[in-house]
Amino acid sequence: MGNCLKSPTSDDISLLHESQSDRASYGEGTEADQEPPPPYQEQVPVPVYHPTPSQTRLATQLTEEEQIRIAQRIGLIQHLPKGVYDPGRDGSEKKIRECVICMMDFVYGDPIRFLPCMHIYHLDCIDDWLMRSFTCPSCMEPVDAALLSSYETN
Repeated sequence: MGNCLKSPTSDDISLLHESQSDRASYGEGTEADQEPPPPYQEQVPVPVYHPTPSQTRLATQLTEEEQIRIAQRIGLIQHLPKGVYDPGRDGSEKKIRECVICMMDFVYGDPIRFLPCMHIYHLDCIDDWLMRSFTCPSCMEPVDAALLSSYETN
């Protein structure tokens, strides 16, 4: 069995010190004819959408029909109730304590969203999930059918 922690040697320490040949190989040489790097330009990221669960496209690559469907989906997501996680006074209530999407425990004050099936998730986690698939990640119940039926009963 070998030891994965090697003892420090002169070879290991030499890696910390830069030589002139190292700087030249990284473009930091003393040549005067080198051009300076281009100025920093912040690039605005183009949003990525999922017209179907298996497809990923940039917003600029979507067809008009796909843009309409995504806008409708965003509208439906915005109608889902949201709130703030509160475990209760003593914390012993039988409440969901973990977001099954990110697998992180809920913390007091976390923004959450409620689905019609009464499952709760972190707001950002479930919004991203619903943009890909409009079903509950826990029970696989379609979210849009429950939303549409609630509109018809009112």
